[in-house]
Amino acid sequence: MERERLKSRLGFILLSAGCAIGLGNVWRFPYITGQYGGGVFVLIYIFFLIAVGVPVLTMEFAVGRASRRSATGGYAVLEKPGQKWHIHGYVAMAGNYILMMFYTVIAGWMLYYFYQYCTGGFAGMPGTETDAVFNGMLASPGSMTFWMLVVVALGFGVCSLGLQKGVERITKVVMALLLLIIVVLAVHSITLEGGAEGLKFYLLPDVERMVEAGIADTIVAAMNQSFFTLSLGIGAMQIFGSYMSEEHTLLGESIRIAALDTFVAFTAGLIIFPACFAYGVDTTSGPPLIFLTLPKVFAAMPGGSLWGALFFLFMFFAALSTIIAVFENILACCMDHWKIKRGRAVVINFILIALLSMPCVLGYNLWAGIGIPGIGSDIQSVEDFLISQLILPIGSVVYLLFCVSRWGWGFDNYLAEANKGRGIKIPKGLRVYLTIVLPILVIFVVLQAIWAFFQ
Repeated sequence: MERERLKSRLGFILLSAGCAIGLGNVWRFPYITGQYGGGVFVLIYIFFLIAVGVPVLTMEFAVGRASRRSATGGYAVLEKPGQKWHIHGYVAMAGNYILMMFYTVIAGWMLYYFYQYCTGGFAGMPGTETDAVFNGMLASPGSMTFWMLVVVALGFGVCSLGLQKGVERITKVVMALLLLIIVVLAVHSITLEGGAEGLKFYLLPDVERMVEAGIADTIVAAMNQSFFTLSLGIGAMQIFGSYMSEEHTLLGESIRIAALDTFVAFTAGLIIFPACFAYGVDTTSGPPLIFLTLPKVFAAMPGGSLWGALFFLFMFFAALSTIIAVFENILACCMDHWKIKRGRAVVINFILIALLSMPCVLGYNLWAGIGIPGIGSDIQSVEDFLISQLILPIGSVVYLLFCVSRWGWGFDNYLAEANKGRGIKIPKGLRVYLTIVLPILVIFVVLQAIWAFFQ
């Protein structure tokens, strides 16, 4: 079976960026930027994004493009006889399923909120009552199941149309709308009366705030964010590497994808902080910021229903772009491994993902309280721990070691693949950094993140 290819370079960049642009990144980047000193943190983050995140992204792309296979088959093509690197492909595949077990549910929340704003569900509601909407949604397994199924159907519906006619074409539209909406929201938020204080808090370098948070903690937080922001380690980027042409170098494409991902996360802060400061709403609520804090802002804002609808539509598009990318990775693995056609793979995985998402749905109501002590107090927290703290970071280490060590594919093979085509090339002089320093940095980030979680 001949390997499918993406039709355009723009499609590859938007698909890869869409996968990287996730819900956690959109709320987390502004939050930790404000926490660790504003502009100071942004500069440190960009440094580590270039030094850590981008090189590992080129490695996952390289494995995909050189093998022309998905996660379960890529290692097998490139590894030496008798090696066992391919085992990670199955772990990565499991990671895709675990991620979708709760991501589809949270995307359903975004769609539900968009629907509520469009149909007047929040119209005239005081800010003090908006929490009841979220709590009521979590208490209703029927409602959450419905919106989760809508999301799963939309994602697989796009993928069923094929790589070029479905995944690439629809993602271009979704990403274009996402970028348009986020710019409109940012301009509106910035021009709010009192929003300037939020901009200062977000953008101006504040060394005193960084020192108060801890200089070492700030540096580690920037390293973590730069590493985890690109969705590395589960083969989601590898699959798009397998679809790309050899016309352009991997470093140049990786920089563009990282820049687009950072632009969206950064611009989300231009929406959140000026609006919260303008209406005197706390910005330090972390994850509840999206569903509990911002509805209070929209309730106090003239035309709040419109701006609330646009915001949650933007958030849904951020989620949908990731879901389409991960669904495509799942389908590609199934088609590669079992040699089945796309349509059959879609039907099988629609049923599988829908069923696997149910524990997360029920974990907020009928199965509330089920968790693992020290890891998570509910099912979604346990699933998030498995993917965020274990499978993604450890998978990234595997890709890195496979590409740079002589026990894997090898640095020379990786460098030759990464430098194919036109664009920015990786200098051979970086060999020591990429084979010794970078693995130490990445392993440090992974161990530190696991340690911080349990602390």
